[in-house]
Amino acid sequence: PSGGSVGIGFVVPTSIAKNVIDQLKQFGETRRGWLGVHIQTVTEEIAKSFALEEAKGALVANVTEDGPAAKGGIQQGDIILEFDGKPVNKMRNLPRLGAETPVGTKTAVLVWRKGKAKTLSVSLGRLEAQEARSASAAPSGKSGKNNASVDELGLGLAGIDEALRKKYEIPDAVTGVLVTKVDPDGNAAEKKLQVGDVIVEVNQDAVASAGDIAGKIAEAVEAGKDSVLLLVNRAGDRRFVVVSVKNG
Repeated sequence: PSGGSVGIGFVVPTSIAKNVIDQLKQFGETRRGWLGVHIQTVTEEIAKSFALEEAKGALVANVTEDGPAAKGGIQQGDIILEFDGKPVNKMRNLPRLGAETPVGTKTAVLVWRKGKAKTLSVSLGRLEAQEARSASAAPSGKSGKNNASVDELGLGLAGIDEALRKKYEIPDAVTGVLVTKVDPDGNAAEKKLQVGDVIVEVNQDAVASAGDIAGKIAEAVEAGKDSVLLLVNRAGDRRFVVVSVKNG
């Protein structure tokens, strides 16, 4: 109101500005690179679960069907460590590196998969084209019928039948085991799991019943592990969560 500065400034790195200007000059519009993955931060717990010495990179929680990443061999559960020879030290580095890479460029992507580093080659798509594309219809999935409690996690679980799918608005494409109850004092509650979440994988293996989950927990305990890695689908958003299996 006084006409003076309130101390707010906006700065755009020259490298980003130059890239955008060059695209506008050449094409009359922006053309940002698109990889086709949903990613999340690699925490210390997650790094340990993936046998990664340092908490770095971008964890792939989901891969867009028929997208550039899927065609290049990137899989759900991969941790992207390098993109086009540049380190991905933090999750937020990856979207910037992808957006700055020219569409159609064959790009080397270094991933961490099941305890080993692997280099893949991915041809980037165009982000603007993907944003404009309408979502395709989802395929049908199978439903389960079992109900059980898993004390180590503090969860009530059920196979997904048609009634539960309708009640919790779970798309047909989503498979796994439904969380029907959360013990507020349990291990899963500490990691914010909720009723209506769907557990898709345990320790990177698909699960279809509460028995599958109990079996995976028993395997982990027998192997001397104190936690399990869950892939959880919540309203279409997939995330990896590390949950303790210790009692008390």
